[in-house]
Amino acid sequence: MIYDRTGNRKYLTRDERLRFIRAAQDQSGLVETFCLTLTYTGARISEVLALRVANVYLTGGLITIESLKKRRKGVFRQIPVPDQLLNRLENEHMLTKAYPNARLWTWSRTTAWKLVKSVMEDAAVPSFCATPRALRHAFGVIGVAEAQVPLHMVQKWLGHSRIETTAIYANAVGAEERSIAHRMWN
Repeated sequence: MIYDRTGNRKYLTRDERLRFIRAAQDQSGLVETFCLTLTYTGARISEVLALRVANVYLTGGLITIESLKKRRKGVFRQIPVPDQLLNRLENEHMLTKAYPNARLWTWSRTTAWKLVKSVMEDAAVPSFCATPRALRHAFGVIGVAEAQVPLHMVQKWLGHSRIETTAIYANAVGAEERSIAHRMWN
């Protein structure tokens, strides 16, 4: 669900997402790369924490995520990411020189959650949607409702087994819904 019990959205708007990216870029290198990886992959916080050097394909422009909510290990998905993220990952983590099996971030899930929450506060994200999961939901909403990425591609990138799960992101309202309607008006 992308709304809580009181009707508040559980995703960041495009503007909030951009503010989060700017706030992340003001952080130290590891916090910045972690926040940007969450933002540009739509992955879960534990999936990003599990990333290893070998999961980042600089020449292919992809990050390979192991889906951790599947009932078995070894289920992977590849997500195309912007060159700017790949460049930051290379510069901060020295990927071409690092041991392929080395983890990119060695924090606990709790530490990572607190760091992301702090960046959200710096970005003035409203408290009702200031969570790492809101970045995953924003990835889905912006992909489906605003960027018009085909639903099956967003499904693949988010690692959903059912298209119905991904289709919830088409239920955006407010500015997102108005943006969709604007395409009909023109």
